[in-house]
Amino acid sequence: MSTPAPIATAGSELRLDPAAEALVFLGADHPIERIAVPELALREGEALVAVELATVCASDRHTVQGRRRSPVPSVLGHEQVGRVVALGPGEPAAAIDGMPLSVGDRVVWGVAVACGECRTCRRGIPNKCERLSKYGHEQNRRGWELSGGIATHVHLLARTPVVRVPDGLPAELLAPSSCATATAAASLAAAEELRTLGAETVLVSGSGMLGLNAIAMAAEAGARVVAVDPDPSRRALAMDFGADAASEPGAEPIRAALATVGSPAGFGVAIEASGAGGAIAALIETADVGATIVLAGSVFTAPPVSVSAETIVRRLLTIRGVHNYRPEHLVRGVEFLRRADQRAFAALVGEVLPFAEAERALTTTPTRGARIGVRP
Repeated sequence: MSTPAPIATAGSELRLDPAAEALVFLGADHPIERIAVPELALREGEALVAVELATVCASDRHTVQGRRRSPVPSVLGHEQVGRVVALGPGEPAAAIDGMPLSVGDRVVWGVAVACGECRTCRRGIPNKCERLSKYGHEQNRRGWELSGGIATHVHLLARTPVVRVPDGLPAELLAPSSCATATAAASLAAAEELRTLGAETVLVSGSGMLGLNAIAMAAEAGARVVAVDPDPSRRALAMDFGADAASEPGAEPIRAALATVGSPAGFGVAIEASGAGGAIAALIETADVGATIVLAGSVFTAPPVSVSAETIVRRLLTIRGVHNYRPEHLVRGVEFLRRADQRAFAALVGEVLPFAEAERALTTTPTRGARIGVRP
């Protein structure tokens, strides 16, 4: 991909020629519309990024299908890599490492922008900021029309967590880092507060993009990894990404798989990446005493899960939720991808569509790989 030309600014006002474009979701019962944004204003600490590649998360498809609540109208998409083409006036936007961004920097950015001042931010939980803004999840408003990744450009707000990335890394590797990879890093970090991964058997429930990242990260940390998924092809893929064993769902198959890796008493850590209620119940049933279970996949409306409180108490289980992640988890995810099998991770993005066909990417389940890409 050629490097986008920088955009000349007059103060904070930008005129885009050709105009930026974005797909706007109007509701599950309405057609997706394309809008043009010929001009915008950047404020201090903000930036405009030309999208190199965006990928469609399963949560985007759930939104389009009406399975996930989302304000409308909105520009979907929160997985992307791009290049800075303009900066706001005054103090420039900065990356997570504190260094100012420059026009031409290749970057990925976090899904959530925190205020830094509210009660939850002060408690060290900026991912649950009381005034949180989220790329790909916000109602369109004047002045922030380019708020999601299924677009030619994205308008980065001040305080957006941004990570510079090298030119040599494939875009297909980097685009999902701001969702699946960073969330996997957050999930493992949550477990590491109580357990040392290298000394544990880690069970990963669900072998989609999030689960595969968690599998590979846990394996790199030295854990014995068991993957669980109902799809035989996904179980095979999990083995390619570092799992030591793979199981069908259900307590009995899981126990058998755990025994093959030397953990007949159960796992020490589990990452639940599928959001399936039955999977959560099976984890509680097959956990070792003192195990930690991290729930990361339950991000859409689903029936309540029936669990045994007595089992949790008597087996000293810890159940934690992970949502949105913190900036340091995006950094950890990108650093992991630098060391990972880049060809294998890039191959998880199967079909890559031109922007003219982006609507199909939002409404189609991938037939190969774990993601569909959109290239402006």
